[in-house]
Amino acid sequence: MTNLKPQAGFTSILDNDFYKFTMQQGVIKLFPFARARYKFINRGQHAFPPNFDQALRAAIDAMATLKLTKDEKYFLEQSCPYLDPVYLDFLEGYTYNPEEVSIVQTADEIEVHIEVLWYRTILWEVPILSLISELFYVMKDLARVSDEEIIEKTKSKIENYRQLGITVAEFGTRRRHSYHVHHLVMGALSKFGKGAFIGTSNVHFAMKFNTKPIGTHAHEWFMFHGARYGFKMANVMGLSHWAEVYRGDLGIALSDTYTTDVFFRQFDKMFSKLFDGVRHDSGDPLEFADKLVAHYKKMGIDPLSKTIIFSDGLNYEKVAHIAKACKEKIGISFGIGTSLTNDVGAKPMNMVIKMTQAMPKDDDWIDVVKLSDESGKHTGNERTIELAKEILGIE
Repeated sequence: MTNLKPQAGFTSILDNDFYKFTMQQGVIKLFPFARARYKFINRGQHAFPPNFDQALRAAIDAMATLKLTKDEKYFLEQSCPYLDPVYLDFLEGYTYNPEEVSIVQTADEIEVHIEVLWYRTILWEVPILSLISELFYVMKDLARVSDEEIIEKTKSKIENYRQLGITVAEFGTRRRHSYHVHHLVMGALSKFGKGAFIGTSNVHFAMKFNTKPIGTHAHEWFMFHGARYGFKMANVMGLSHWAEVYRGDLGIALSDTYTTDVFFRQFDKMFSKLFDGVRHDSGDPLEFADKLVAHYKKMGIDPLSKTIIFSDGLNYEKVAHIAKACKEKIGISFGIGTSLTNDVGAKPMNMVIKMTQAMPKDDDWIDVVKLSDESGKHTGNERTIELAKEILGIE
C-alpha cells in the first residue's frame, strides 16, 4: 500500500470535462450577459479535516496562472471543428479568477459558492470537485493501492468490457482519486483498450493520449433554460439552441433534467431525427432503454440507427446487464467514471456542484431545479421543485 502524494495543482486549463467547453461556447453565443450561481452539495456527508478550506483556497488560487497553450489550441482546432475560431481565440485569452469562488469551513463542513457571468461559472465545477476529492484523500492520509495494481485493475476492466463487445469512454474527472491515478488509468486504457476504449471526457487527457474528447451538454444547460423560458419550454428551447449552435454536431441529448417522461413528450420527430441519441444518467437503465426504443419506433425511426450513452454509476456488472438486455435493440455505449478513476482502496466521495440560481437577463435571480428520475438526485429548493412538478404534471 502507498499513500497518495499531493500534486502541485492543475497543469492544464483543458483538465476539465469537454462538455464544459462546448456549453461555454453556446453560452457566449446566446447568453453572454446571463449570470449564474453554483454551490457544492456534500451528498455523502463527508467530514472535512481542519484547515481544509485553506488548502482548497490555495489550490484554487493557483489556477489563476493556467492559460491555453499554442499546442492545446492546435489540438482543439484539429479535433473539434465545431469549436469556431472566435471561441478558440477567446479561450486562448481566458484565465480563471479565483475571486469568483467563495469557501467557508465550519467545523467539519465545507461551503463552496460560485457566482459571476454564466460563461465563467461554467468552467469551475469539475476542477473544484476534483480538487476537493484529491485534497480530501491527501489530508485524511488515506492509503491507496500501488501504481502497478491500478494499471493491472484497469487493464482487466477494459479487457472485460471488450469481451462484452461494447465501447467505453472514460468519464471520471470530477470524482477522481487524484490526477496521478487518472493519468495511470488513461495510460492503461489507451495501451490495452484497442477495440473497446473510444475516448475520454477529459480534454487534457484526450490530447495527452491522442484520443477523442467526448461530451455534449449537462443538466445546467436545461436548468438555465427553465429559468429563462419556463419549465414547460426548457427542454424544447435547450435542444433548439443546441442545434442552432452545433448544426448537427455533438448530437447526444441529455434526457433527465425534468424526468425522462417529460423529455420524451417533447422530443418530437424533428429532434429524434436530428440528434444521434440520448444519454441516460438516472433511474432504471433498462426501463429507460425500453422507453427510448418504443419512442423511436413510434416516430418511424429504426432504433438501431440511434445510440444510448449510459453514464449513471456504472461498473462491470451493471454494464454487462445493460449490454445483454439492449443487444440488437438499439445502439449503446458507456461512459464510466468513478469505477475507473477512483477504484484504489479508499471509498469514493459522493458530491456534486450544481447551479442553484440564474439571472437570464438583467433582472432578478430565478431558482433552478433538476428533477432526476431518482428523487434522491433532485436539486433545488423544495418550493421550486414542487412548483416545477406541478407545472410539468409530474406525480
